[in-house]
This record gives sequence, structure tokens and C-alpha cells, in this order.
Amino acid sequence: MTIEYDSLFIGGKWQTPSSEDRIRVHSTATEEYIGSVPEGKNEDIDSAVTAARVAFDDPEGWPTWPAERRAETLRRFAGELETRGEEIANRVTAQNGMPVSLSQKWETTNPAQLLRFYADMVCAQEDEVRPGVKGKQVLVTRSPIGVVGAILPWNVPQSITFLKLAPALAAGCTVVLKPSPETVLDAFTVAEAAMAAGLPAGVLNIVPAGGSVSSHLVSHPGVDKISFTGSPEVGRLIGETCGRLLRPVTLELGGKSAAILLDDFDLAGNIDQLYHASMTNNGQVCWLSTRILVPESRYDEMVELITDKVSNLEVGDPFDPATEIGPLVSERHRDRVESLIRQSAEEGARITTGGGRPADQDKGWFLEPTVFADVDRKGTAAQKEFFGPVLSIIKYTDEQDAIDIANDSDFGLAGSVWSADFDRAVGVAKQVETGTIGINGYATDPSAPFGGVKASGLGRELGPEGLSHYQVLKSVYLLQPNA
Repeated sequence: MTIEYDSLFIGGKWQTPSSEDRIRVHSTATEEYIGSVPEGKNEDIDSAVTAARVAFDDPEGWPTWPAERRAETLRRFAGELETRGEEIANRVTAQNGMPVSLSQKWETTNPAQLLRFYADMVCAQEDEVRPGVKGKQVLVTRSPIGVVGAILPWNVPQSITFLKLAPALAAGCTVVLKPSPETVLDAFTVAEAAMAAGLPAGVLNIVPAGGSVSSHLVSHPGVDKISFTGSPEVGRLIGETCGRLLRPVTLELGGKSAAILLDDFDLAGNIDQLYHASMTNNGQVCWLSTRILVPESRYDEMVELITDKVSNLEVGDPFDPATEIGPLVSERHRDRVESLIRQSAEEGARITTGGGRPADQDKGWFLEPTVFADVDRKGTAAQKEFFGPVLSIIKYTDEQDAIDIANDSDFGLAGSVWSADFDRAVGVAKQVETGTIGINGYATDPSAPFGGVKASGLGRELGPEGLSHYQVLKSVYLLQPNA
């Protein structure tokens, strides 16, 4: 059975789209047609922004509600998402190839957790009175920034949606959400949950569309802030537009993070943890540590251990709970990853496993998980973001050399340090130029800011910092005469 939608979610209702064009979705594993939705156009963005603006400007609307009232609605929203969790996970897996064991974990729990997290946070937030240096006082208030345009990627669509949506809604903003064309079916489930939760009309609007329509949203005069997750190339264009308009923007872009394996690390006993930090979700996660830095004193041993692990990963149907590596999101994306593999091999990087397509998969956009050894730290395998199941092993001489290699990148989103000595690992981690880093593993947490430096982006999501990006600070100088 296919999944078909004929309307867009705008202004709290299902609205007829401005054109008959459609986004057609095919299974990443079977290439079979699985559904379609209307393809939004500029006119649909105009309608969505208007609906969001009306909802935001309503003198009795969402931004004016007490925090507790908004929080109550967000908690209902979380519950409605949880009741649809299995369906959401299945739609995500069908569209982008995420193994169902992962989609059932990430895409069903993270959205509700984030809604409740920010509901609690905004309820606890109060205006602040600061003692002034000059003897008076200053009242610092926070108000919602306005209409937010949120532009989403396809790799972890629901979790990333709510990195933006949860704090924006908690702050009192209204939102126009633009899902990636590759993952649109799950976005409509979010609309259904929002309606069931009683989210007021216009507070959330969802318009799936392509890149040109995204540009229209970014430059729309009715939008007050843009939040984007995606490639550095697109992020730079969005940043240029927002800079010209003096429009606040959060950019969470790509990564080519390093896993620094120190010479005292028990790799054999922790190889599964390294896999999860470097190749989970078919390598289609921005924070993965895909550069594996190993000491020359243990180089051959570690290359063998990593190669053995990767060569034995279960590749296949993403709906099989045993599958560890599913298909990539599209044929075009697989072609891109294969091109980078060929280029790396031509430069002299040695393939120790993988490098081609699985012989037992005649349908779907599958790619063998691949390991490169003897990687030049300046080569393609060390510098380019593949966004697929590909690891690059790079030899280092000592700790400082490892840190230098880790920092020799245009990116700075994540990373990891692996050692039997916790203090030693933290000492190394502090010297890596990155926005986030893990010790003997990697996992984001709602309480802590997430984001990158250099070409990995601007701003932060998660934590109180994530909420602050959707708020405007106002200083009220209390200059009343002294008694």
C-alpha cells in the first residue's frame, strides 16, 4: 500500500497546493514506489509564512500564552508523536535506509524527549534582575524571536526537526518547516500529531519542496530567523542571504571528525563502540568520526581490527532488525560516494575491505562498508565528507601529531578520543578544534549545546543555548530616582 497526501499543512488545516507537481518517494532498498506528497512552490511558502505571521501577531495567540500553557500543549504533542512512533520509524527507514533498529530508537524517542525538555525549561525561565555597576538595576527579559523558517536534511529527519521545532515552539515562535524532498512522508505524520495535540492554527506549517523554494523561504520578508541543517555549500549561500538581510541564522553543517585512538586504548574490547561512533546509520550522520587516527606503534594491529569489524557488518534490508548497514538515501548520493572512493584509491589510499556494491543486493542503493588505510592526511579520504559507510585510517607519531591531524580540517563539528586514561583523553580532547567531542564514545545530550566551528556551521542547538537562539533579549534600565 502506498502513502499519498493531496494537501499541505498550512494554517492549522490541510490546504490545496498551488500546483499539481508532486514529490514521489521510492524505497531505498527495493526502488519501488512507496508514496507521494504535493511539491510546495513559492506561493505555498507565501501562504505558510502568512499563516505563521498571523499566528505570531495575534494579541492573544501562541507567543502571549503563559509558558505553562504552551508547555502543556507541547507535552500533548510529545504524546501524540509517541503514539505514532512505529509508523514514523517505518516511514523514515523506507525513505532513507536507516536500519529500523536505529529509527525505532532515535526517531521515536528523541522528538518527544526534546519537546518535554524544552517545555520544562521554558517554564523554569524567569526574567532576570541584575545589579547595575552604576548603582541602578537592569531587568533582562526574553521574548520569542518571531516567525522561524526551519530547513531540514534527510539523514535523521525527525530528530533534527525537533532540534529546531521544540525550542522554537517553547519560546513562543511560529514555524514554517521545509522537509527535505527525500524524507517527506514522516513530516506529514508530524502535522497529524500537531493537529491532534491542539497546536493553534498557523503555529506550525509544513511545506516540502526543493532548493529554489528553500531560497524563497530564506529571503522571505515575513521570516525573522532561519535554522538550517545541511551541506556547507548550501549553508554558505543561506548565510550570505541572512547576512545581507541582517537576519539571525543557525547553521549546522557538515563534518569530517576524527577519532583519536591513543596508544593505551583497548580497541579489541571496544570495537563495537567505535563502530557506533564512526559508521552508524550507514555513515549518514554529520557527527561521525570517520577519520580514525591510530598510533604508528599499533598501526597494523588496529587496521586489522577495524577492517575485521567492518567486513563482518550485516548489510541488507533496513527493516531486518539484524541489519547494521542499510542502503544509502538515493542513487545519486551513492554515485557521489562511489566517486569519492574511486578518487581516494587513485590517490593511493589502500582499500582493506569494501569499495564496491554488495554482490547479493541486486536492488536498492547499497554500498559495501569500506575502510581505507595508508591515507594521506591531505588526501580526499582525509579531507572530504563522504556521508556514507567509509572510514579513513591515518597514522600518527605522537599525541601532538594526532592533535595536529585532527585539527587539519575545514570542519569542526565533533570527534572522539579513546584511551584507558580518562584524564589523558580529556586533555587531548580540549586541544581539538571542534564544537563537540566524546570520550570513549560519542552521544549528544539535550542538556548540552551542539554545533560546530569552521565550515561546520554557526550557532548552537540543544541545551539552554538552543532555546536562546529563538529568543530576543531586552534590557530594561531601571532608572527610577533613589528614595
